[in-house]
Amino acid sequence: MDLLNTLVDKGLRRVSPTREEALAVLASSDEDLLDVVAAAGKVRRHWFGRRVKLNYLVNLKSGLCPEDCSYCSQRLGSKAEILKYTWLGPGQAPAAAAAGVAGGAKRVCLVASGRGPTDRDVDRVSDTIRAIKEQDGAVEVCACLGLLSDGQAERLRAAGADAYNHNLNTSEATYGDITTTHTYADRVDTVNKAHAAGLSACSGLIAGMGESDVDLVDVVFALRDLDPDSVPVNFLIPMEGTPLAKEWHLTPQRCLRILAMTRFVCPDAEVRIAGGREVHLRTMQPLALHLANSIFLGDYLTSEGQAGHADLEMIADAGFEVEGAAEVTLPEHRAGARGGGCGSPTGADGGTGGCGSHAGGGVCAPAPAARAEEPRTDLVAVRRRGAGTDLAPNA
Repeated sequence: MDLLNTLVDKGLRRVSPTREEALAVLASSDEDLLDVVAAAGKVRRHWFGRRVKLNYLVNLKSGLCPEDCSYCSQRLGSKAEILKYTWLGPGQAPAAAAAGVAGGAKRVCLVASGRGPTDRDVDRVSDTIRAIKEQDGAVEVCACLGLLSDGQAERLRAAGADAYNHNLNTSEATYGDITTTHTYADRVDTVNKAHAAGLSACSGLIAGMGESDVDLVDVVFALRDLDPDSVPVNFLIPMEGTPLAKEWHLTPQRCLRILAMTRFVCPDAEVRIAGGREVHLRTMQPLALHLANSIFLGDYLTSEGQAGHADLEMIADAGFEVEGAAEVTLPEHRAGARGGGCGSPTGADGGTGGCGSHAGGGVCAPAPAARAEEPRTDLVAVRRRGAGTDLAPNA
C-alpha cells in the first residue's frame, strides 16, 4: 500500500497528490476500498477529529430559473413536478432557518434559483441574513444566489453573511455539455468575488453526470486552486423531467472513492457530503463520514433527504459527534487567515443559484468494469414540505 501511505503523508503535510495518484484512487478496486477509506480517514481525523458539521438548506425561491443547467430540476424547460414559488414572505425564511438550527445545524444556506441576484434581491436577502443573525448570533449564514455582479458580495458580507456558495460542478472541458447559458469562467469569477469580499468561499462538484475520472480529477484540482474553505460533493439526483433523468452511473463504492480522492486533494478543507447521498451511498452513508466532515441535514432544495433524526442517529452510531456552535470548523491556519489554502506552503508535487447545493497492494491496478447501477427512482422524492409549504420542515 505504498500509494496510500504516500497520500496520507502528503495529506498530513498539506502537499498535493499528483494527478496520477488522484486517478489511481478512483481506479482502485472494491477489494481495496476499505484500505482507501481508512487512509483518507486518517487525513480527515488529523484536521477535523471526529466532528461532523451540520448544514441546513432554505430554498428562498424555487423553480422558474432562466438557466439551462442539465442536472437541475429548476432549470429552464424543466418538466419536473417540483415546488415552484417566488420569494418567501417576510419571516418565513428566518423561521425555516430556526427549524434547521433547532435540529442541530450550525450553518444555514440561503439559496435562490436564477442566473444571479438583482440589487433588490441582494437587499431582500440581506434583510433575511440580519433577521437570522438577530435570532441566533452564533449561526453561520451562507448565501447561494448565482452569479454575482461587482459589489454584491461586499453587500452580503456587510449584512452579516459568513460564506458564499457557487459550485464549479464539473471540469472546464465538459462544462459546455451541461450548461450553455453561462460559462465555467463565470462561475470561477463569482468564487473569486466572494473571496475578495472576505466571504468564506464554498464551491464543489456534482458527480454522476457521465463524466470521466479525468473530469473528476480536473474539477477537484481546479477547486483546490480556487482555495474554497468548503467543498460540497453532490451526487446527481436524476430527477424525472430533466435531461439527465436517465443518468444512473454511480455505485456506493464509486461515491466513496470520489470522496476519498477529494479528501486527499483538499485535505484541510471542509468536505461536505451534499445532495444525493441517500440515493447513491444508501446504507454506506456512515462509512462516508470517515471521509467527509460535513453533511446537509434533512431535505435539499427540491428533493427530500432522510429524516433529520436519522441523520443524527447515523452520526452517533458511527462514532462521530455533531460539531457545536462554539467550535471552529476549520484548522487554525485556515480559520485564522485567508490564503493558507488546502495546498502545501512549499508547493505541490498541482440556473445557477439553486445548484448548491463527484503504489502497491493492488491499489494502482485497473479497476474491474463498473457495474451498471440500476435506477433507484424509489429513492428520489420531490420535496413537499418545509419552505414554500404549510408543512413542517424536515430537520
